[in-house]
Amino acid sequence: MSKSQRTQGPVIRRHDQVQPTTTDQRLLSSKGDGEWVHSDPWRVLRIQAEFVEGFGTLAEIGPGIGVFGSARTPRRDPMYVAATKIGRGLAEAGYATLTGGGPGIMEAANKGALEAGGVSVGLGIELPFEQSLNKYVSLGINFRYFFARKVMFLKYSQGFVVMPGGFGTFDEVFEALTLVQTRKVTSFPIVLFGTEFWSPLLDWLNTRVLGDGYISADDRSLMRLTDDPDEAVAIVTSPGPARPNASASMS
Repeated sequence: MSKSQRTQGPVIRRHDQVQPTTTDQRLLSSKGDGEWVHSDPWRVLRIQAEFVEGFGTLAEIGPGIGVFGSARTPRRDPMYVAATKIGRGLAEAGYATLTGGGPGIMEAANKGALEAGGVSVGLGIELPFEQSLNKYVSLGINFRYFFARKVMFLKYSQGFVVMPGGFGTFDEVFEALTLVQTRKVTSFPIVLFGTEFWSPLLDWLNTRVLGDGYISADDRSLMRLTDDPDEAVAIVTSPGPARPNASASMS
């Protein structure tokens, strides 16, 4: 092999990209600082570890439903009360409740699930500001990477209840909608809870996004809207197609 080329596993290096030492040499060397643990190849192992830990921990929780909403919702807010009822209803229906494990809506749903004797799951995320898992989580995992955490929500949830929230809540609901729309996941009900909060967004989707042809008429039926905790639980726990009739959606 030419000195201007070196094969390192699946990677081929040529010309000025050839490294003076082999991977084994660098692994066994006792010299150098600790910067290597922050390199991209090392991060791949951390990412792999998060998937292994998540899959291993959640594989046997049974059917679950993801509940999303603002971490800033106070405990006396009607939405906190409603989320508690939803968590309780999911537990009574035999479903685990999966949240981001934080305060607000997440705490409320976990509280309802735990107090009803259900599985209360919190999938936390490392943030620049400190946020620990709420005390109502009975099974919790903290993730470094948002994308690994998102996979766990989508893999171990059979549907989502999405309550009022901010950017993180919008991110989760639109990602789920995209995956249902593109058939990456099927039979995945998505309930938007809170008519007053969500109606302006649904109106915009109808008038501009659908009206301008960016989505189809079928796409607009991927979400169900309700103000009733019992109805929300019934929708996400009832078997049925991923695309309900338009007359029953976004009304």
